[in-house]
Amino acid sequence: MLQPRKTKFRKQQKGRMKGDSGRGNQLAYGTFGIKSLDSNFINSRQIEAARIAATRYMKREGSLWIKIFPDKPITKKPLEVRMGKGKGNVEYWAAVVKPGRILFEISGVPHAVAQEALRLAAQKLPVKTKFIVARDYQE
Repeated sequence: MLQPRKTKFRKQQKGRMKGDSGRGNQLAYGTFGIKSLDSNFINSRQIEAARIAATRYMKREGSLWIKIFPDKPITKKPLEVRMGKGKGNVEYWAAVVKPGRILFEISGVPHAVAQEALRLAAQKLPVKTKFIVARDYQE
């Protein structure tokens, strides 16, 4: 039987986004948050657009926490380039998001303001989201 050749360097693959989020799936800092319902890559520009939309609606009151970080380099080869010749250049950085992951958290604002701010933020993201409230919250 053929044995796989052991090489010093492993080729980095895209990976699979199977299963639910094992960490970052509960509110840690804020009273309100948005939770992802499906899996996708979220790039740094989308995260920044969502942050701006939320903080602009809140008029910079309260606190906003971003619970995801784009730490995965996504590479792409230029158009009309032949196969081979190594891996392409980094096109953008992305965060891997699985179902159940908390994306943003807010505290220090009323329920209605937080819900609208997070709705505006969720529109900028490529995943379906759900608005969640902390268990110990009283209006």
